[in-house]
Amino acid sequence: MGQPLSSSGNDGPDIRILDAAERLFMEHGYEATSTRMVTRDAAVNLAAVNYYFGSKEGLMQAVLRRRLDWLNRERLHLLDAAETEARGAPLKPSLIVDYFFGTLLRMGARPETGGQTFQRLLGRTHTEPAAFISTFLASEYADVVNRYKSALCRALPDVPREEIVWRFHFMLGATAYAITGTDSLQLITDWKMEEDVQVQAQKLLARLMSFLLGGLRAPLPQSRSA
Repeated sequence: MGQPLSSSGNDGPDIRILDAAERLFMEHGYEATSTRMVTRDAAVNLAAVNYYFGSKEGLMQAVLRRRLDWLNRERLHLLDAAETEARGAPLKPSLIVDYFFGTLLRMGARPETGGQTFQRLLGRTHTEPAAFISTFLASEYADVVNRYKSALCRALPDVPREEIVWRFHFMLGATAYAITGTDSLQLITDWKMEEDVQVQAQKLLARLMSFLLGGLRAPLPQSRSA
């Protein structure tokens, strides 16, 4: 699969390729971004993508894994610490939702973990997924998602597990759509942003958490027969 990523600094050709690909995949999408565009932006020769990452698919996986490794570790760290402190008692649903979804939104304020560039790229991969990306993300998320689903089941014992799975699915979709940006919001309203990026991010986090918790705690759906 090519050479391992460089650890000798932030200006090696492999890191430049990752940075360029992250930005271009976010701006244009995976399908519309060519390896030629990436290598030109990274100022490396055309063969460099295959040398370091094996293929365009391998490059996309490396771009995602570089950030998701940190995100998943942080989510598990927060959940582990909270469960240890709770000493076997169920956690509050608001904590679980904040640790999983809020951690992703707060990631946008951290340039060292990709900032808003990666945040919007991740949202785009959920709303415009290539088949291999969906499979890759499912694999990367599997352990973390299962832990959080189990925590939600314990926190909401009166909600059937199947319903929690559906609601988690809806929360993932709402979050992905929210972090892709506000372009669609401006298309359907005359609302204009007048705040700086940090204020926008803080308000988005508060609004999204309120929305997600409302959906999680909504009354159970009535069956057709009922």
